[in-house]
Amino acid sequence: VQLVESGGGLVQAGGSLRLSCAASGLTFSLYKVAWYRQAPGKERAFVASIGWSADSPYYADSVKDRFTISRANAKNTVYLQMNSLKPEDTAIYYCKAEHQYGGRDYWGQGTQVTVSS
Repeated sequence: VQLVESGGGLVQAGGSLRLSCAASGLTFSLYKVAWYRQAPGKERAFVASIGWSADSPYYADSVKDRFTISRANAKNTVYLQMNSLKPEDTAIYYCKAEHQYGGRDYWGQGTQVTVSS
């Protein structure tokens, strides 16, 4: 099983980035996918999640109305569109595939997002 994040980088405050999480080696329909982030010196924190049907995305309050999570099931890929970025959004962003029926969860290796002021 592999989860590969991409799309991170350096952006100025107010800018946008789109992260991708490409999954392979698993039955994608069995997994909810979530994005987490970890800033330097802080614990990993939930950002957003989306189920197979994509009808119930869920967001942390800190990113609501700025970030949008979506998934392309035919491509086994989940996206995180990040708009109006702030310096406090600087972190390593990880995707996590969460088995919907109690099976093993998987993490990606992370992608760095840096927002300059």
